[in-house]
Amino acid sequence: MATTAFHETHGRSEESIASIRAQARDLFTMVEDYERQLIGAALAEAGGHQRRAAAALGILPSTLCEKMKRLGLRTPAEMRGGGSDHPAQ
Repeated sequence: MATTAFHETHGRSEESIASIRAQARDLFTMVEDYERQLIGAALAEAGGHQRRAAAALGILPSTLCEKMKRLGLRTPAEMRGGGSDHPAQ
C-alpha cells in the first residue's frame, strides 16, 4: 500500500499511527470529561445561573451554552421541565 510505504519511509508504521489516533481519542475524551466537571462545578457554585457560571469560567454565556449542548449537559431549566436555555436571572 502506498500509504504504508510513505509512513514507513518517514519513520511511522501503521501500528504507531493507530496508536496515535487512539491516544488522540483518549485525550479528546479526557478534555470533554474535564470540561463537564468544570461546567458542572461552576453551575453548582452559581446556583444554576448560566451567566454567573460563564463569568466564573471566564467565557461568554453563549460559549457556555454551546459547550453544554456539545457535551450533552442539560440546563437547569431543562431539568425542571422548561425549554429555556437560560433560567431567570
